[in-house]
Amino acid sequence: MGLNKPNDLLPVFWERQGRLLDAELFTRSAVLLPLFKDAAGAWHVLFEVRSAHLARQPGEICFPGGLVEARDADAKETARRETAEELGLPPEAVSIWGELDYIITPFNLLLYPFVGEIKQGAALRPNPAEVQEVFTLPLAVLKTLRPTTHHIRVQAVPPADFPFDKIPGGRAYPWRTGLLPEVFYEAEGRIIWGLTARILKNFLELVERSTA
Repeated sequence: MGLNKPNDLLPVFWERQGRLLDAELFTRSAVLLPLFKDAAGAWHVLFEVRSAHLARQPGEICFPGGLVEARDADAKETARRETAEELGLPPEAVSIWGELDYIITPFNLLLYPFVGEIKQGAALRPNPAEVQEVFTLPLAVLKTLRPTTHHIRVQAVPPADFPFDKIPGGRAYPWRTGLLPEVFYEAEGRIIWGLTARILKNFLELVERSTA
């Protein structure tokens, strides 16, 4: 059935909110940047070292988190659930303050980072299947660090059966390239890099802005 007048299109778009195009191609994950106060009232950031037995990124420093599952109401719940599971905490010991900036990677990952607090005095019982070690760094120390950033070039590589005959220039088509920032922090003999470092940098910049 054809449309009778241009207005007939309006209901499709009226007050529609945009979503991520091709969202089904992306893995959705959420992490929490966990803060806690020590006995003296000073803020610390908690980090995990991934178990050496994990298939992906064994031994690397990260924040607690994982895949958004169907049972989770939203990504915030994922961040709380994963933090509680990995650190052996009751969910009520994990308080989510708010969102940090989300990340879309060239590797089909959509990452929702949050910042929150672990209740003072909560006993940590890290899950050894996922967590090799837990350590903390004072926020006051982290604020003094100056990270370095290195850029990795990302380039499109079409498969052998790509229909080059259907695009201008064929196999000589000038594909665009992108830059992936890799951030590095060094603190107390530890190297924090990758997505964890990018999330940490985002958090520290927001803290600096709020206290300027």
